Amino acid sequence: MKALAAAVVTNTKKQPKVPKPKGSPPAKLIADDIVTGKGPAAKSGDQLTVDYVGESWSNGKVFDASWKRHQTFPLTLGQGSVIKGWDDGLVGMKAGGRRMLVIPPDLGYGASGQPPSIGPNETLVFVIDLRKIG
Repeated sequence: MKALAAAVVTNTKKQPKVPKPKGSPPAKLIADDIVTGKGPAAKSGDQLTVDYVGESWSNGKVFDASWKRHQTFPLTLGQGSVIKGWDDGLVGMKAGGRRMLVIPPDLGYGASGQPPSIGPNETLVFVIDLRKIG
């Protein structure tokens, strides 16, 4: 997955384009830093503000992006307000960083998916920019 993450631009002021993944999706959560931020690491209970783009592993199509709405997305880490892959995958990230998460179905939307944009048992690829903690 390092090669996939390495293909994503490091300019966190621009929406990242995620190359279409090849091969079989991984069975476990992958979290690869593209840009390492500065300051304290995010931990469970922290309020985070992020920008993100998400796409489906199977077809490489973007299903959601905060960038399109020109609005950051707030969340409280580790509280179940987002999918488990985010709650697990954003721990340790620092403000100003960009991280790619490859999230298997059991940590995403599982067998039900999120119709119509996310199919059943879909592996998800997110690139997340952590704007601030707190």
